[in-house]
Amino acid sequence: MKFRHLSSAVAACSLLVAAPALAQGVKIGILNDQSGVYADYGGKGSIEAAKMAIEDFGGEVLGHKIELVTADHQNKPDLAVSIARRWYDVEGVDMITELTTSSVALAVQELSQQQKKIDIVVGAASSRITGDACTAYGFHWSFDTRALGVGTGGALTEAGGDTWFFLTADYAFGYSLEKDTGDIVKAKGGKVLGAVRHPLNSSDFSSFLLQAQASKAKVIGLANAGLDTTNAVKQAAEFGIVAGGQKLAGLLMTLSEVNGLGLQAAQGLVLTESFYWDRDDKSREFSERFFQRAQRMPNMIQAGTYSSTLSYLKAVKAAGTKDSDAVAKKLKELPVDDVFAQGGKVLANGRMVKDLYLFEVKKPSDSKKPWDYYKMLATVPGAKAYPTAAESGCPLTK
Repeated sequence: MKFRHLSSAVAACSLLVAAPALAQGVKIGILNDQSGVYADYGGKGSIEAAKMAIEDFGGEVLGHKIELVTADHQNKPDLAVSIARRWYDVEGVDMITELTTSSVALAVQELSQQQKKIDIVVGAASSRITGDACTAYGFHWSFDTRALGVGTGGALTEAGGDTWFFLTADYAFGYSLEKDTGDIVKAKGGKVLGAVRHPLNSSDFSSFLLQAQASKAKVIGLANAGLDTTNAVKQAAEFGIVAGGQKLAGLLMTLSEVNGLGLQAAQGLVLTESFYWDRDDKSREFSERFFQRAQRMPNMIQAGTYSSTLSYLKAVKAAGTKDSDAVAKKLKELPVDDVFAQGGKVLANGRMVKDLYLFEVKKPSDSKKPWDYYKMLATVPGAKAYPTAAESGCPLTK
Protein backbone atom coordinates (compact mmCIF):
# COMPACT_ATOMS: atom_id res chain seq x y z
CA MET A 1 0.00 0.00 0.00
CA LYS A 2 2.83 2.35 0.93
CA PHE A 3 4.51 1.51 -2.38
CA ARG A 4 1.28 2.30 -4.25
CA HIS A 5 1.01 5.68 -2.48
CA LEU A 6 4.67 6.37 -3.28
CA SER A 7 4.11 5.52 -6.96
CA SER A 8 1.11 7.84 -7.04
CA ALA A 9 3.15 10.60 -5.44
CA VAL A 10 5.97 10.16 -7.94
CA ALA A 11 3.48 10.24 -10.81
CA ALA A 12 1.90 13.40 -9.42
CA CYS A 13 5.32 15.04 -9.10
CA SER A 14 6.12 14.08 -12.69
CA LEU A 15 2.95 15.78 -13.84
CA LEU A 16 3.83 18.88 -11.85
CA VAL A 17 7.29 19.00 -13.42
CA ALA A 18 5.82 18.70 -16.90
CA ALA A 19 2.99 21.14 -16.22
CA PRO A 20 4.83 24.47 -16.68
CA ALA A 21 5.70 23.77 -20.33
CA LEU A 22 2.07 22.87 -21.04
CA ALA A 23 0.65 25.80 -19.08
CA GLN A 24 2.88 28.25 -20.89
CA GLY A 25 1.02 27.57 -24.11
CA VAL A 26 2.83 28.53 -27.29
CA LYS A 27 6.27 29.99 -26.64
CA ILE A 28 8.39 31.74 -29.28
CA GLY A 29 12.02 32.74 -28.89
CA ILE A 30 13.81 35.67 -30.56
CA LEU A 31 17.53 34.87 -30.58
CA ASN A 32 19.69 37.58 -32.14
CA ASP A 33 22.45 40.16 -31.68
CA GLN A 34 21.16 42.87 -29.34
CA SER A 35 24.40 44.58 -28.36
CA GLY A 36 27.01 44.07 -31.08
CA VAL A 37 27.72 44.74 -34.73
CA TYR A 38 24.16 43.78 -35.81
CA ALA A 39 22.22 45.44 -32.98
CA ASP A 40 20.55 48.00 -35.29
CA TYR A 41 20.23 45.54 -38.16
CA GLY A 42 17.79 43.35 -36.21
CA GLY A 43 18.25 43.70 -32.47
CA LYS A 44 15.51 45.04 -30.26
CA GLY A 45 13.58 46.19 -33.32
CA SER A 46 13.00 42.54 -34.22
CA ILE A 47 11.67 41.91 -30.72
CA GLU A 48 9.15 44.74 -31.14
CA ALA A 49 8.13 43.34 -34.53
CA ALA A 50 7.49 39.89 -33.02
CA LYS A 51 5.43 41.47 -30.23
CA MET A 52 3.36 43.28 -32.88
CA ALA A 53 2.72 40.00 -34.69
CA ILE A 54 1.57 38.29 -31.49
CA GLU A 55 -0.72 41.21 -30.65
CA ASP A 56 -2.12 41.38 -34.20
CA PHE A 57 -2.81 37.62 -34.06
CA GLY A 58 -4.83 38.10 -30.87
CA GLY A 59 -2.40 37.05 -28.17
CA GLU A 60 -3.43 33.40 -28.00
CA VAL A 61 -3.67 30.30 -30.17
CA LEU A 62 -5.39 26.94 -29.59
CA GLY A 63 -6.78 28.41 -26.37
CA HIS A 64 -3.32 29.12 -24.98
CA LYS A 65 -1.48 32.35 -24.35
CA ILE A 66 1.39 33.14 -26.72
CA GLU A 67 4.62 33.99 -24.90
CA LEU A 68 7.81 35.58 -26.19
CA VAL A 69 11.29 35.07 -24.79
CA THR A 70 14.42 36.81 -26.06
CA ALA A 71 18.18 36.53 -25.71
CA ASP A 72 21.37 38.10 -27.06
CA HIS A 73 23.62 35.47 -28.68
CA GLN A 74 26.50 37.97 -29.10
CA ASN A 75 27.25 36.43 -32.51
CA LYS A 76 28.70 33.34 -30.80
CA PRO A 77 27.43 30.00 -32.15
CA ASP A 78 28.32 28.09 -28.97
CA LEU A 79 26.44 30.59 -26.80
CA ALA A 80 23.46 30.53 -29.17
CA VAL A 81 23.27 26.73 -29.08
CA SER A 82 23.50 26.75 -25.28
CA ILE A 83 20.61 29.23 -25.05
CA ALA A 84 18.53 27.35 -27.61
CA ARG A 85 19.12 24.03 -25.85
CA ARG A 86 17.95 25.50 -22.52
CA TRP A 87 14.92 27.05 -24.20
CA TYR A 88 13.94 23.73 -25.77
CA ASP A 89 14.76 21.41 -22.84
CA VAL A 90 13.81 23.54 -19.83
CA GLU A 91 11.63 26.47 -20.88
CA GLY A 92 9.33 24.78 -23.37
CA VAL A 93 10.09 27.04 -26.34
CA ASP A 94 8.29 25.81 -29.47
CA MET A 95 9.95 27.89 -32.19
CA ILE A 96 13.02 30.12 -32.51
CA THR A 97 13.21 32.90 -35.08
CA GLU A 98 15.33 35.87 -36.28
CA LEU A 99 18.75 34.20 -35.75
CA THR A 100 21.01 36.95 -37.05
CA THR A 101 24.48 35.72 -38.12
CA SER A 102 24.84 32.73 -40.44
CA SER A 103 27.22 30.73 -38.24
CA VAL A 104 24.69 31.04 -35.40
CA ALA A 105 21.72 30.20 -37.63
CA LEU A 106 23.38 27.08 -39.04
CA ALA A 107 24.33 25.85 -35.56
CA VAL A 108 20.88 26.47 -34.07
CA GLN A 109 19.21 24.91 -37.10
CA GLU A 110 21.22 21.71 -36.57
CA LEU A 111 20.18 21.59 -32.90
CA SER A 112 16.55 22.28 -33.84
CA GLN A 113 16.63 19.34 -36.23
CA GLN A 114 17.88 17.08 -33.43
CA GLN A 115 15.18 18.38 -31.08
CA LYS A 116 12.46 18.29 -33.74
CA LYS A 117 11.75 21.98 -33.19
CA ILE A 118 10.98 24.62 -35.81
CA ASP A 119 13.40 27.47 -36.51
CA ILE A 120 12.67 30.31 -38.92
CA VAL A 121 15.79 32.22 -39.93
CA VAL A 122 15.28 35.88 -40.84
CA GLY A 123 18.42 37.89 -40.10
CA ALA A 124 21.07 35.43 -41.35
CA ALA A 125 21.82 35.32 -45.05
CA SER A 126 23.71 32.17 -46.07
CA SER A 127 21.97 30.30 -48.89
CA ARG A 128 23.22 27.08 -47.25
CA ILE A 129 20.38 27.39 -44.71
CA THR A 130 17.94 26.00 -47.28
CA GLY A 131 20.68 24.49 -49.45
CA ASP A 132 23.01 21.70 -48.37
CA ALA A 133 22.31 22.43 -44.65
CA CYS A 134 18.50 22.32 -44.96
CA THR A 135 16.42 20.41 -42.42
CA ALA A 136 12.83 19.22 -42.14
CA TYR A 137 12.15 21.87 -39.48
CA GLY A 138 14.24 24.76 -40.81
CA PHE A 139 12.86 27.76 -42.72
CA HIS A 140 14.45 30.86 -44.25
CA TRP A 141 12.26 33.91 -44.54
CA SER A 142 13.51 37.35 -45.59
CA PHE A 143 16.32 37.00 -48.15
CA ASP A 144 19.54 35.06 -48.74
CA THR A 145 22.93 35.57 -50.32
CA ARG A 146 21.85 34.24 -53.69
CA ALA A 147 18.90 36.63 -53.89
CA LEU A 148 21.14 39.56 -52.94
CA GLY A 149 23.65 38.47 -55.58
CA VAL A 150 20.96 38.29 -58.26
CA GLY A 151 19.57 41.69 -57.29
CA THR A 152 22.59 43.91 -56.67
CA GLY A 153 25.30 41.90 -58.41
CA GLY A 154 23.26 41.22 -61.50
CA ALA A 155 22.04 44.80 -61.88
CA LEU A 156 25.46 46.41 -61.50
CA THR A 157 27.13 43.96 -63.87
CA GLU A 158 24.47 44.55 -66.52
CA ALA A 159 24.96 48.31 -66.06
CA GLY A 160 28.65 48.02 -66.99
CA GLY A 161 30.22 47.17 -63.65
CA ASP A 162 31.83 44.05 -65.08
CA THR A 163 34.94 43.77 -62.89
CA TRP A 164 34.59 43.12 -59.17
CA PHE A 165 36.72 42.93 -56.03
CA PHE A 166 35.18 41.72 -52.77
CA LEU A 167 35.64 42.99 -49.23
CA THR A 168 34.35 39.99 -47.30
CA ALA A 169 33.43 39.29 -43.67
CA ASP A 170 35.53 36.32 -42.56
CA TYR A 171 32.81 33.82 -41.65
CA ALA A 172 30.06 31.70 -43.24
CA PHE A 173 27.83 34.60 -44.31
CA GLY A 174 30.62 36.54 -46.01
CA TYR A 175 31.91 33.50 -47.90
CA SER A 176 28.40 32.67 -49.11
CA LEU A 177 27.65 36.24 -50.21
CA GLU A 178 30.98 36.53 -52.05
CA LYS A 179 30.48 33.19 -53.82
CA ASP A 180 26.83 33.71 -54.77
CA THR A 181 27.42 37.25 -56.05
CA GLY A 182 30.62 36.23 -57.85
CA ASP A 183 28.75 33.42 -59.61
CA ILE A 184 26.10 35.88 -60.83
CA VAL A 185 28.75 38.36 -62.00
CA LYS A 186 30.57 35.67 -63.98
CA ALA A 187 27.33 34.27 -65.40
CA LYS A 188 26.62 37.73 -66.83
CA GLY A 189 30.04 37.99 -68.45
CA GLY A 190 31.87 39.86 -65.69
CA LYS A 191 35.12 39.02 -63.91
CA VAL A 192 36.07 38.72 -60.25
CA LEU A 193 39.56 40.19 -59.86
CA GLY A 194 40.07 39.19 -56.23
CA ALA A 195 38.90 39.38 -52.64
CA VAL A 196 40.16 40.19 -49.16
CA ARG A 197 38.64 39.00 -45.90
CA HIS A 198 38.28 41.00 -42.71
CA PRO A 199 37.35 39.94 -39.14
CA LEU A 200 33.80 40.46 -37.90
CA ASN A 201 33.34 43.79 -36.13
CA SER A 202 36.38 45.50 -37.67
CA SER A 203 37.10 49.12 -36.87
CA ASP A 204 39.98 49.69 -39.32
CA PHE A 205 39.39 48.84 -42.97
CA SER A 206 42.33 50.80 -44.37
CA SER A 207 44.51 47.87 -45.48
CA PHE A 208 41.53 46.04 -47.00
CA LEU A 209 40.29 49.12 -48.85
CA LEU A 210 43.75 49.86 -50.23
CA GLN A 211 43.86 46.37 -51.74
CA ALA A 212 40.42 46.89 -53.25
CA GLN A 213 41.44 50.27 -54.63
CA ALA A 214 44.64 48.84 -56.12
CA SER A 215 42.68 46.13 -57.92
CA LYS A 216 41.20 48.79 -60.26
CA ALA A 217 37.92 46.83 -60.20
CA LYS A 218 34.95 48.87 -61.34
CA VAL A 219 32.87 47.59 -58.41
CA ILE A 220 33.95 46.88 -54.84
CA GLY A 221 31.43 44.44 -53.41
CA LEU A 222 30.95 44.78 -49.64
CA ALA A 223 30.19 41.21 -48.60
CA ASN A 224 29.52 42.21 -44.99
CA ALA A 225 26.71 43.81 -42.99
CA GLY A 226 25.77 46.03 -40.06
CA LEU A 227 28.47 48.24 -38.57
CA ASP A 228 31.10 46.53 -40.73
CA THR A 229 29.38 47.89 -43.84
CA THR A 230 28.89 51.40 -42.47
CA ASN A 231 32.51 51.57 -41.30
CA ALA A 232 33.77 50.36 -44.67
CA VAL A 233 31.68 52.92 -46.56
CA LYS A 234 32.81 55.79 -44.32
CA GLN A 235 36.47 54.86 -44.65
CA ALA A 236 36.16 54.32 -48.41
CA ALA A 237 35.07 57.96 -48.65
CA GLU A 238 38.21 59.01 -46.77
CA PHE A 239 40.34 57.16 -49.33
CA GLY A 240 38.49 58.80 -52.22
CA ILE A 241 37.51 55.44 -53.69
CA VAL A 242 34.16 56.52 -55.16
CA ALA A 243 35.56 59.90 -56.16
CA GLY A 244 38.26 57.98 -58.02
CA GLY A 245 35.70 56.22 -60.19
CA GLN A 246 35.12 52.89 -58.42
CA LYS A 247 31.61 52.01 -57.26
CA LEU A 248 30.70 50.52 -53.89
CA ALA A 249 28.04 47.83 -53.80
CA GLY A 250 26.38 47.26 -50.42
CA LEU A 251 25.54 43.60 -50.93
CA LEU A 252 23.70 43.39 -47.61
CA MET A 253 22.58 46.82 -46.55
CA THR A 254 19.31 47.73 -44.94
CA LEU A 255 17.52 50.91 -44.05
CA SER A 256 19.20 50.83 -40.63
CA GLU A 257 22.72 51.06 -42.09
CA VAL A 258 21.69 53.80 -44.51
CA ASN A 259 20.21 55.74 -41.60
CA GLY A 260 23.43 55.27 -39.65
CA LEU A 261 25.54 56.52 -42.55
CA GLY A 262 23.29 59.44 -43.51
CA LEU A 263 22.41 60.28 -47.09
CA GLN A 264 25.50 62.39 -47.64
CA ALA A 265 27.72 59.33 -47.23
CA ALA A 266 25.31 56.68 -48.56
CA GLN A 267 23.94 58.47 -51.67
CA GLY A 268 24.27 56.49 -54.87
CA LEU A 269 24.69 53.10 -53.21
CA VAL A 270 22.75 50.35 -54.94
CA LEU A 271 21.26 47.66 -52.70
CA THR A 272 18.57 45.00 -52.52
CA GLU A 273 15.94 44.69 -49.79
CA SER A 274 12.78 42.61 -49.51
CA PHE A 275 10.83 45.36 -47.71
CA TYR A 276 10.64 49.16 -47.75
CA TRP A 277 8.48 51.09 -45.34
CA ASP A 278 7.29 53.63 -47.92
CA ARG A 279 6.41 51.20 -50.73
CA ASP A 280 2.61 51.23 -50.36
CA ASP A 281 -0.23 52.10 -47.98
CA LYS A 282 0.00 48.81 -46.05
CA SER A 283 3.74 49.09 -45.50
CA ARG A 284 3.35 52.71 -44.38
CA GLU A 285 0.59 51.85 -41.89
CA PHE A 286 2.59 48.99 -40.38
CA SER A 287 5.79 51.04 -40.28
CA GLU A 288 4.14 54.00 -38.57
CA ARG A 289 2.92 51.63 -35.85
CA PHE A 290 6.42 50.18 -35.55
CA PHE A 291 7.90 53.68 -35.38
CA GLN A 292 5.69 54.57 -32.39
CA ARG A 293 7.30 51.65 -30.51
CA ALA A 294 10.89 51.72 -31.78
CA GLN A 295 11.45 55.35 -32.87
CA ARG A 296 12.74 54.13 -36.22
CA MET A 297 11.30 52.71 -39.40
CA PRO A 298 11.62 48.93 -39.83
CA ASN A 299 14.02 47.27 -42.24
CA MET A 300 13.55 43.92 -43.98
CA ILE A 301 14.85 41.97 -40.96
CA GLN A 302 12.33 43.50 -38.58
CA ALA A 303 9.42 43.30 -41.03
CA GLY A 304 10.50 39.75 -41.86
CA THR A 305 10.46 38.80 -38.16
CA TYR A 306 6.89 40.12 -37.93
CA SER A 307 6.00 37.88 -40.88
CA SER A 308 7.83 34.78 -39.62
CA THR A 309 6.14 35.04 -36.22
CA LEU A 310 2.69 35.63 -37.72
CA SER A 311 3.12 32.80 -40.25
CA TYR A 312 4.14 30.35 -37.53
CA LEU A 313 1.06 31.21 -35.48
CA LYS A 314 -1.19 30.83 -38.52
CA ALA A 315 0.34 27.40 -39.17
CA VAL A 316 -0.21 26.31 -35.54
CA LYS A 317 -3.85 27.38 -35.78
CA ALA A 318 -4.33 25.62 -39.12
CA ALA A 319 -2.66 22.44 -37.85
CA GLY A 320 -4.69 22.47 -34.63
CA THR A 321 -1.57 21.45 -32.73
CA LYS A 322 1.94 22.60 -31.77
CA ASP A 323 3.41 19.34 -33.09
CA SER A 324 6.42 20.38 -35.19
CA ASP A 325 5.79 17.93 -38.05
CA ALA A 326 2.21 19.12 -38.45
CA VAL A 327 3.16 22.80 -38.19
CA ALA A 328 6.06 22.45 -40.65
CA LYS A 329 3.66 20.84 -43.12
CA LYS A 330 1.23 23.76 -42.78
CA LEU A 331 4.02 26.33 -43.16
CA LYS A 332 4.80 24.77 -46.54
CA GLU A 333 1.13 24.64 -47.56
CA LEU A 334 -0.16 28.06 -46.54
CA PRO A 335 0.43 31.17 -48.69
CA VAL A 336 2.28 34.04 -46.99
CA ASP A 337 0.10 37.12 -47.22
CA ASP A 338 0.90 39.94 -44.83
CA VAL A 339 2.52 43.38 -44.84
CA PHE A 340 5.92 41.82 -45.61
CA ALA A 341 4.96 39.36 -48.33
CA GLN A 342 2.05 39.25 -50.73
CA GLY A 343 1.60 35.91 -52.44
CA GLY A 344 4.69 34.43 -50.81
CA LYS A 345 5.11 30.67 -50.87
CA VAL A 346 7.31 28.26 -48.93
CA LEU A 347 9.21 25.67 -50.95
CA ALA A 348 9.91 22.08 -49.94
CA ASN A 349 13.38 23.10 -48.71
CA GLY A 350 11.92 25.72 -46.32
CA ARG A 351 12.77 28.75 -48.47
CA MET A 352 10.02 31.39 -48.45
CA VAL A 353 9.89 32.96 -51.89
CA LYS A 354 8.73 36.52 -52.51
CA ASP A 355 9.81 39.47 -54.64
CA LEU A 356 12.75 41.66 -53.68
CA TYR A 357 13.45 45.26 -54.70
CA LEU A 358 16.51 46.94 -56.13
CA PHE A 359 17.04 50.42 -54.69
CA GLU A 360 19.40 53.33 -55.11
CA VAL A 361 20.02 55.54 -52.08
CA LYS A 362 18.78 59.07 -52.73
CA LYS A 363 20.83 62.23 -52.75
CA PRO A 364 20.09 64.46 -49.73
CA SER A 365 18.44 66.98 -52.04
CA ASP A 366 15.98 64.32 -53.31
CA SER A 367 14.79 63.24 -49.86
CA LYS A 368 11.45 64.90 -49.07
CA LYS A 369 10.76 63.67 -45.52
CA PRO A 370 12.39 61.74 -42.64
CA TRP A 371 13.40 58.19 -43.63
CA ASP A 372 12.79 58.96 -47.33
CA TYR A 373 15.97 57.20 -48.41
CA TYR A 374 15.29 54.97 -51.42
CA LYS A 375 14.54 55.30 -55.09
CA MET A 376 13.23 52.00 -56.46
CA LEU A 377 15.05 50.84 -59.59
CA ALA A 378 13.44 47.46 -60.20
CA THR A 379 11.46 44.57 -58.78
CA VAL A 380 13.39 41.30 -58.63
CA PRO A 381 10.86 38.46 -59.01
CA GLY A 382 11.16 35.80 -56.32
CA ALA A 383 11.27 33.03 -58.92
CA LYS A 384 14.36 34.70 -60.42
CA ALA A 385 16.03 35.52 -57.10
CA TYR A 386 15.83 32.04 -55.59
CA PRO A 387 16.55 28.59 -57.01
CA THR A 388 13.84 25.96 -57.02
CA ALA A 389 13.92 23.49 -54.14
CA ALA A 390 15.32 20.85 -56.51
CA GLU A 391 18.11 23.21 -57.62
CA SER A 392 18.99 24.37 -54.10
CA GLY A 393 21.15 21.40 -53.11
CA CYS A 394 18.82 20.54 -50.21
CA PRO A 395 19.06 16.78 -49.64
CA LEU A 396 15.40 16.65 -48.59
CA THR A 397 14.36 17.37 -52.18
CA LYS A 398 16.35 14.56 -53.81
